[in-house]
Amino acid sequence: MAAAPDSVDAVTEGLRSVGYLPGESTSLVSYLATKLGKPILVEGPAGVGKTELAKALAKVLDRRLVRLQCYEGLDEAKALYEWNYRKQLLRIQAEAEGTGWREVQDDIFGEEFLLSRPLMDAITSEKPIVLLIDEIDKTDQEFEAMLLEVLSDFQISIPELGRVEARTRPVVLLTSNNSRELTEALKRRCLYLWLDYPELEHELEIVRLHAPELPETVARKLVEVISMVRELDLKKPPSIAESIDWARALLLLGAQDLDADVFRQTMSVIVKHRTDIDIVAERVGVKLDGPASLASPRP
Repeated sequence: MAAAPDSVDAVTEGLRSVGYLPGESTSLVSYLATKLGKPILVEGPAGVGKTELAKALAKVLDRRLVRLQCYEGLDEAKALYEWNYRKQLLRIQAEAEGTGWREVQDDIFGEEFLLSRPLMDAITSEKPIVLLIDEIDKTDQEFEAMLLEVLSDFQISIPELGRVEARTRPVVLLTSNNSRELTEALKRRCLYLWLDYPELEHELEIVRLHAPELPETVARKLVEVISMVRELDLKKPPSIAESIDWARALLLLGAQDLDADVFRQTMSVIVKHRTDIDIVAERVGVKLDGPASLASPRP
């Protein structure tokens, strides 16, 4: 088990060592979370590295990552625990004839009949873990209310068994694409981190890290084009992961330049909607055809 970083700089170095290039605020909030034991609420557009931050912190801290992927309709049974009804039924059927309900009830509501879900795994883990509650904004306020007990005291109340308290203190990250406003009660319990698309030089550094063999001129032109594309009114702007995928694709193709022809051939790596393809081809492809240097498109 790796020791918790003892400074903000140590967090920065640790995240960089596992391939995650953090901004200053990212390192600061991550450091405070490990020292204060408070969850981090990470908000921002899709594809800016919110989930990857949790994965990177798990590597830096040498902890197991427990992930709860949220979705509409997620309830306690899928997030916390549920009873293994088939196993309970088999135990009831195996009980001697004439056994009273009280004896049977005491027998079938034990830990061996409990199906543990991600939040319960995090609470009962023998070793410290990193808990990722991904896309919390896809759930409803009732689910948020259930989380409050977990995030406040790191404990879970099971009517049949009583209170289950955390054996270790997890590092918790909640991510949100900001599709709805989260409750103030939830936000009060968290440190806050806003992640946006990186500045050009920062993204260039990320691309160089993951595709170091790509020619410098191609890498720089790539991030300039990505920046242009993100400023367009698209259904889905390209994520950082798609920037990296595009860099690797250009490297495999042996591209020595990013001209209009190469752009049109590989545009589907970063643009994933039919209507977006038309917009990007028209607004960005035309600019690559011309001799002028790249510049952000006018609205």
